[in-house]
Amino acid sequence: MPAEERLGLDIKRAEQELIAAKQIAVRPAGLTVPQYATLYVLAANPGISAAALARACLVTPQAMTVVLKNLDARGLVERTPHPWHRNVLETQLTDAGRIALESADERAVRIEQAIADELTTEERITLRSLLSRCGAAIERASSQL
Repeated sequence: MPAEERLGLDIKRAEQELIAAKQIAVRPAGLTVPQYATLYVLAANPGISAAALARACLVTPQAMTVVLKNLDARGLVERTPHPWHRNVLETQLTDAGRIALESADERAVRIEQAIADELTTEERITLRSLLSRCGAAIERASSQL
C-alpha cells in the first residue's frame, strides 16, 4: 500500500501535533499531558479507581500507577482506602490539584477551541463519526491478526 493511501500516517501526525501543543499548554501549570488528563478525569469522577482512571485516560494501568505516584508526591491528589474494598484506593483531587487543573485547562482548552473553530458543527459530527469508524475498522483488522 503506497504511503499516500495510508491514512494511519495522517491520523498519527494529527495526534502528535495535538499532544505536542497540549504539552506546551499544560507545562506552565507544572503538568504533563498524562497528568493533566488524569486530573481532568478525576475532577469529573472523584474516587475513581486507578484501573478505571487508566481506561478513561487511555493508558496502561502501569503507566497510571506512575502518574498517580507523581501527582500524589506533589500533593495534587490524595489516595485513600475504599471504605468497603481494602485493596482499592480511591483517588481525589486536592485543592492544589484543582488549581493546577484549572490553570492547565485554561490553556489546553484553547487548543480544543482552535480545532472546533476550524470545523462547522456538521463537520465536527462527521469527524467524530469517521474517527469512530476508523477505530472500529482498526479493531476488526487487529482481531484478525
